[in-house]
Amino acid sequence: MKSAVSSSLFFHSKNLLKPNPLSRLESVCLPKPSRRSIVKLPSSSTSGLRSISSSYSSMASSFKPEQARVPSALPLPAPPLTKFNIGLCQLSVTADKSRNISHAKNAIEEAASKGAKLVLLPEIWNSPYSNDSFPVYAEEIDAGGDASPSTAMLSEVSKRLKITIIGGSIPERVGDRLYNTCCVFGSDGELKAKHRKIHLFDIDIPGKITFMESKTLTAGETPTIVDTDVGRIGIGICYDIRFQELAMIYAARGAHLLCYPGAFNMTTGPLHWELLQRARATDNQLYVATCSPARDSGAGYTAWGHSTLIGPFGEVLATTEHEEAIIIAEIDYSILEQRRTSLPLNKQRRGDLYQLVDVQRLNSK
Repeated sequence: MKSAVSSSLFFHSKNLLKPNPLSRLESVCLPKPSRRSIVKLPSSSTSGLRSISSSYSSMASSFKPEQARVPSALPLPAPPLTKFNIGLCQLSVTADKSRNISHAKNAIEEAASKGAKLVLLPEIWNSPYSNDSFPVYAEEIDAGGDASPSTAMLSEVSKRLKITIIGGSIPERVGDRLYNTCCVFGSDGELKAKHRKIHLFDIDIPGKITFMESKTLTAGETPTIVDTDVGRIGIGICYDIRFQELAMIYAARGAHLLCYPGAFNMTTGPLHWELLQRARATDNQLYVATCSPARDSGAGYTAWGHSTLIGPFGEVLATTEHEEAIIIAEIDYSILEQRRTSLPLNKQRRGDLYQLVDVQRLNSK
């Protein structure tokens, strides 16, 4: 299996270091200030500046930024650790379920051997992605053991390796209902959270792709945010990433990182996959990690691939192409406060004009 370590970081850094033609123009048109051009302001002027600053603070407070989130946004919690490595396992998926489970196990072990403390798997990694396959490959997660061999493996590996696993997603059976479900296992092997895909993938792009998850799957009803050994993580699955309100709720609940196992296709993938990840990270000033299955051109549903880690400034920190790969990249939570200090969006929201209501938190009060 190919391993990719922050491969695109260097590409993007080079782009950032390219000279800006506008900066050259400014250097030609604008003379450098001399000592004589620097004028010391009298005390009355500095008092005026303080007065302007005070007036701005007063105006900003009249905008009621704290009321832009209902209930009010929670402060960003201190994470259990500042820096750690994440592993994104972009896996090939076949019709052989036992092989898929064994293959995922090997990939997790390889990622951990390379220093990953958090491992993210793809959407629907134990089954082909099709409405015909979901009922056949579905597992009773709550029953565990033989009723859910995929999650039994995740539990065993997370405990043995002492890592946190965001277990991609698998089809889950609950009575006569099926869900697209992501399980989060802590370093003790315990199931810490379970996210059922909230927004079902029902699309029809004429001449391109038609898929209706709602033919077999039921939509989840609960946003999922979980405290782990590697920070507070908000979970979404694939199509969930298109809905910025969910990401905004996670940010208001104090998430450090959003994880989206996903399987974008060959139509929407090239256009929207990276765009949406960067948008969610930039808007909410946090990390976003995604993990896709590897591309299989012979499958009924062809995944785009390109699993990625995005930083809180919208920068691509690590990515890969469409083949199988394990990406190892560093997450540094100290950057979150730096970015939020430089761009203090939370203090500049207009609660006097708009509000985002977290219905679940509001009803639990």
